[in-house]
Amino acid sequence: MARRLFCATRALLLPVPAPAPAPAPAPVSSATVAEAAASLLPLLPCKRRKKLLKKLKSPRVAPIEPEAARRVPALDAVLDRDTAFRFLHRARSFLASLPPPHRIPLSEAGKLHHELGFPRGRKVARSAARHPLLFHLPVVDSVPHLALTPLMCSLLEEERRIHDELLPSRVRAVRKLLMLTAHRRVPLAKLHHCRAVLGLPDDFRDRVRDFPDDFRVVVDPSDGRHVLELARWDPALAVSALESDFVVDERRVRRTFRFAVPHRRLMPLDAEDADRLDAATTFPLVSPYTNGALLKPWTPEAEKYRVGVVHEFLSLTVEKRAMIHHIVEFKVEFGLTRHMYESLQKQNRAFYLAGTEMNWALFLRDAYDENGVLKEKDPLVLFNEKLQRYACMTKMDSKEIMADAAGLTE
Repeated sequence: MARRLFCATRALLLPVPAPAPAPAPAPVSSATVAEAAASLLPLLPCKRRKKLLKKLKSPRVAPIEPEAARRVPALDAVLDRDTAFRFLHRARSFLASLPPPHRIPLSEAGKLHHELGFPRGRKVARSAARHPLLFHLPVVDSVPHLALTPLMCSLLEEERRIHDELLPSRVRAVRKLLMLTAHRRVPLAKLHHCRAVLGLPDDFRDRVRDFPDDFRVVVDPSDGRHVLELARWDPALAVSALESDFVVDERRVRRTFRFAVPHRRLMPLDAEDADRLDAATTFPLVSPYTNGALLKPWTPEAEKYRVGVVHEFLSLTVEKRAMIHHIVEFKVEFGLTRHMYESLQKQNRAFYLAGTEMNWALFLRDAYDENGVLKEKDPLVLFNEKLQRYACMTKMDSKEIMADAAGLTE
């Protein structure tokens, strides 16, 4: 009996691939799976219980927010959706970077689990079969290949047009990002790594040379890396999103952040003094466009500056959120410290931490509604939602849609 229960628990922890190709299923929260596995702990013998308990406490499984009452399932589901469509986004980006006809032998694709985003040890053909409208497996010279369908190629052309239309706004966002850094420079490799978060095209490293009035590309003599430098400072851009919102709704912005000031509990304060103390602990933040190197470390001003930099970075992203490795990518440029996690965790009115202890994401709470939907969607976000709808469709669904469209035109 215990052996059967433990096998069921392992099935909850480790996803089993479907026996037949099917559209991507609705994502299940990792926290929900961990809680379901933990509910079986009393039914297991001692050794099995200790083994499972050790797995549940692993950083790969343990949620970054330990208190279940403080979790936001709608935002947790956003990360689970990203996991379900990881193969879609990574594979289409990798295949689009290949020369036409954008295909690769299946034997070679099976070795690129990280580049294509499918689980290591699984078959890439099974992941491709879940999206039959976007990927197919043609046989060329008796060799099966992984390739893009004509529909996917047309969608990639649409995506390129969207990137071309949004290029001026993306250049503005990169300029603001460079203004946030200490030395007004960022390695191009770091921007390329975070291109999806910032909404940059895959060839942005080549296109920055088309804007000599805004950027300079230099070679770092210490390591030989190509570095993007800010060509000119624009005071009109040195205004953070918080400062803009402060003009519109001062009270809401004041309530967003709170920085504790240690004092005795029995400290006698009247209403006026309490308001002054509250104003000192909430707002104003130090502008993220100031030189943070001039601030003394471990002071309230330095903490306010670092929190403001992270908030401004998230406001520059397409979906107002980023994974921790995207933020750590600019750790040196932003002057962040190893205590940044504690600072962000205290600001639960402004930020929400989702995911596991090993890989978690940071959300701007005000950018999402109670259903976990972005209030203001970038055109690239709308395109990705359209792409995901196609990814969940089967060939039979596409035939029905085409038939309905033909009926409407008649």
